[in-house]
Amino acid sequence: MTPPAPLLVVVGLRREAALLPEGVAVVCTGGDPRRAARLLAARGGAGAVLSFGLAGALDPALGPGTLLAATEIRSACGAVHPADPAWSARLAAVTGARRGPLAGAGAVAATPEAKRALRAATGALAVDLESEPAAAFAAARGVPFAALRAVADTAAEPIPPAALAGVAPDGRAAPLGVLCALARRPGDLADLLRLARRSRAALAALARAAALLGRDLGCRAPALLPLLLLGERLLDMA
Repeated sequence: MTPPAPLLVVVGLRREAALLPEGVAVVCTGGDPRRAARLLAARGGAGAVLSFGLAGALDPALGPGTLLAATEIRSACGAVHPADPAWSARLAAVTGARRGPLAGAGAVAATPEAKRALRAATGALAVDLESEPAAAFAAARGVPFAALRAVADTAAEPIPPAALAGVAPDGRAAPLGVLCALARRPGDLADLLRLARRSRAALAALARAAALLGRDLGCRAPALLPLLLLGERLLDMA
């Protein structure tokens, strides 16, 4: 009998991949949606697909470190990719993540104005660069999809060019790119340091979530899930 295809996790950064359970299959895209689509197309099959990593808030109420479990992925052009509802519910129940729509984008929404425009176009809580190609890949193969993301930058905060220069195509850190960008725009240092603090908070939230979810990252229902859901309902009623 052929064994089932494994869970595949799609991330943008090696720092995100390092938070996952050992042995999980990972595609690291370097924060490039077009590269993500190419890497996934070359990957072949998967039994389920999870988008995992940082996100930029579009909802002004969301603070750094807030966990989000996608109900669907929306693009500015109107495309919608639903997340598996049972998997999304498990992610929220186990980690405390807020459920709601996330936006996919072809490039980083680097300014508050760009975030407001994307919020108006999609109504999404946050945006990332991996969830849309991951969801499209899962839909084309008829397998479950989910997304678990943590807010790094808030809706009101810009992302300095130095931060974008700090990621290599394979998702590794590129400190030389950061230094070169800062040499051109030294005034961006304060924004860069702020974003680094926010990102650390988001990565810490993701690390805790991954530890709670275990090796299958919520793809299969744990035996104690009914108790977790009951506890969540009682807290909502309190």
